Amino acid sequence: MFQNWPEHTAHVKKAFGELGKNHPKMLQAYGALEQAAAAEALDAKTRELIAIAVAITTRCESCISVHAAAAAKAGATESEIAGALATAISLNAGAAYTYALRALEAVDAQR
Repeated sequence: MFQNWPEHTAHVKKAFGELGKNHPKMLQAYGALEQAAAAEALDAKTRELIAIAVAITTRCESCISVHAAAAAKAGATESEIAGALATAISLNAGAAYTYALRALEAVDAQR
């Protein structure tokens, strides 16, 4: 196992809470972003599936931990989560592919 995810999630939430106590305006601003996202047309499960996909593309273990727990709580199935992860994997591959084209262009320009 890569991580004790429930323990990691609890640690992240505790640390986030402590940061919020010391910097309440920052916590309020972050909370406002979450409230705004929740007010849009996507349901909680869909938002969490997107969040997991974004979390792996940004390589944020804390985000993975928190949003995996939230996705499970929102009723996301293993198949739905796998679909979100497959989409993120394909996007990462696509981004690498397009940056490979830039690398080739840079090499050609140096010749």
